[in-house]
Amino acid sequence: MPVTIRPVGPADVPTLVRFVHELAAYEREPESCLLTADQLHDALFTSAPAVFGTVAEIDGDLAGAAIWFRTYSTWTGVHGLHLEDLYVDPAHRRHGVARALLADLARTCVDRGWARLEWAVLDWNTPALDFYATLASEPLHGWTTHRVDGAALAALAERAAPH
Repeated sequence: MPVTIRPVGPADVPTLVRFVHELAAYEREPESCLLTADQLHDALFTSAPAVFGTVAEIDGDLAGAAIWFRTYSTWTGVHGLHLEDLYVDPAHRRHGVARALLADLARTCVDRGWARLEWAVLDWNTPALDFYATLASEPLHGWTTHRVDGAALAALAERAAPH
């Protein structure tokens, strides 16, 4: 079955939202996923989008998707790409969909002169870790992701000087 990769279109948004919610459930945090179709549509299809999407099709069905955004490295002086979500519909797994999506993102980086393709993976997600190892990707040991959200974000914002 050939996999076709293309940019996300407006008609794909409801399926992408379902994919994101299914991914959140797999990652054991379904209650944390609040994404709506309107939010994703507005993020992807604004005049100056900061979020982008790529979809994979098999026989006309959406088989998987990648949602990503551009980054910038002050160390390399060039942009990169951060993969926020990679999801393959269970019916289409083990058909090369994830590899095709990642290869397309790598092609985007190379074509645009970007230095990096990066993503985060949960440390307990052994199937994903094993798959990513086949791509010659390397975990960034010594780096820990930090997040401030909810009440802590609001409290930190209160400490800022007024604009």
